[in-house]
Amino acid sequence: MTTRTMEPSRPTGTTVLNMTANILWADDEIDLLRPHVLFLQQKGYVVDTVNSGLDAIEKVKAKEYDIIFLDENMPGISGLETLGRIKVIHPHVPIVMITKSEEEHIMEEAIGGKISDYLIKPVNPNQILLSLKKNLEGRRLVSEKTSSSYQQQFRQLSMRLGDRLGTEEWITLYDELVRWELELSGNQDQGMTDILRSQWAEANEQFSRFVIDHYVDWVNGKGDDVPLQSHQLLKAKIAPHIDEKGSPLFMVLIDNLRLDQWRVLEPILGQFYRIEEQGMFYSILPTATQYARNALFAGMMPSDIEKRHPGKWISEDQEGSKNAHEDEFVGAHLQRLGKKVKYSYHKILNLNAGRKLADSLDNLMENPFNVIVYNFVDMLSHARTEMEVIRELAEDDAAYRSLTKSWFEHSPLFDILKGIAERGGRVVITTDHGTIRVNEPSKVVGDRNTNSNLRYKHGRNLTFEKRDVLEIKDPASVFLPKANMSTSYIFAKGDRFFVYPNNYNHFVSYFRHTFQHGGISLEEMLIPWAVLKPR
Repeated sequence: MTTRTMEPSRPTGTTVLNMTANILWADDEIDLLRPHVLFLQQKGYVVDTVNSGLDAIEKVKAKEYDIIFLDENMPGISGLETLGRIKVIHPHVPIVMITKSEEEHIMEEAIGGKISDYLIKPVNPNQILLSLKKNLEGRRLVSEKTSSSYQQQFRQLSMRLGDRLGTEEWITLYDELVRWELELSGNQDQGMTDILRSQWAEANEQFSRFVIDHYVDWVNGKGDDVPLQSHQLLKAKIAPHIDEKGSPLFMVLIDNLRLDQWRVLEPILGQFYRIEEQGMFYSILPTATQYARNALFAGMMPSDIEKRHPGKWISEDQEGSKNAHEDEFVGAHLQRLGKKVKYSYHKILNLNAGRKLADSLDNLMENPFNVIVYNFVDMLSHARTEMEVIRELAEDDAAYRSLTKSWFEHSPLFDILKGIAERGGRVVITTDHGTIRVNEPSKVVGDRNTNSNLRYKHGRNLTFEKRDVLEIKDPASVFLPKANMSTSYIFAKGDRFFVYPNNYNHFVSYFRHTFQHGGISLEEMLIPWAVLKPR
């Protein structure tokens, strides 16, 4: 397999110039600091000096400053008092406190007053310059360093995409792409972000080919490179941590949680937990709740669920919830694994249910195993498609992550996880599938019984663009149910989405750039899991 690589180049107009900054320096011994002031002026900074807190306040009222150096011990009002009064006038101006004292309470008060830096006298010019760089140019310098680092890694990533990658190598590459996505998010160099998105699209094309070549073998357990899959996760990674004599284990499944979203939630949970073990598994196809989550809990593929649990598999053309029997599937699965323990199952679909569960944690600590399914992120994804206001709030991947983070920090789930940690419980966090922002429409034609999902279809006599899909003519070969003998499945590759020819332009416009799942992409198929222990 070969792939073309292009060297990333910085777009024109992105050169960053050193900008003049206005500095106010307040110190009752300012005359002794003239060499420092001269040093800064030679570097191109404009420096105003005063020798008291009151004079500093008057200066701040008359002129806007980019940063203020403030001596803590001055006659009249103290530096701490001056700090408080300046923050009332200009709350966001960076203030660097300079003091002879190393007393802890002064440091604490200064930090509490939201200083940007803290320096101990005597200070040298380079210390001052470093503080300026950090506070005035830190974001730009980080942005430039990140862009430079990605430029250096670009060719290496492109070369790896041209290699024959195995299942674990794809996990590693995906993890790297997510890392760069997070580092470049909000980067001032939009050109680098655009290059990353192009490289990501190429990766998804190559990954789709990889899945098409190997998926049938994977689900049949054939070959030397079979990844951990949805129906194997509980047995392989969760059940070994269930211990009747130890602290209780909580399995928290956040529906539709992607790796990048997990990465922004991880530091928040780091306040309460240490990560004992983490990794990724491959979701089965379709990457949809009915299939992937039922398989995860039941420990078997969808067609086997249909056989082993008669009447419990609800096909897509039938009325009723498609995931109504997860509790029973978990119980039967634990029995087969020899885990005859007391367990509980909870599905949280709204705010009140989440709060109620948070209030009942003491009761759950008596169970060796507890399963919690939290459905908000999946509902957010669907709401974004249907509601214009949500679409504007989560316009792209970065905004989608930000919204997920904001929800989590103020959700009952945060309280639940914090409460589990405080009670000494352990947690496994995972999901059933991810989601992808779709961009490219692909025409499909099916009969009236064809399902409505935009990323996969099943039915009779499907007509489609062959280059855009993985086609499964025999569902039994991949353990999928079939309504009749001529049922086949198709799965969209990369960022494509299926659109019927009728009202084509309308539906393309409506669904383009929405978040969908069910098909083949890194974002949908490579699923994070993590075992957390309380600190």
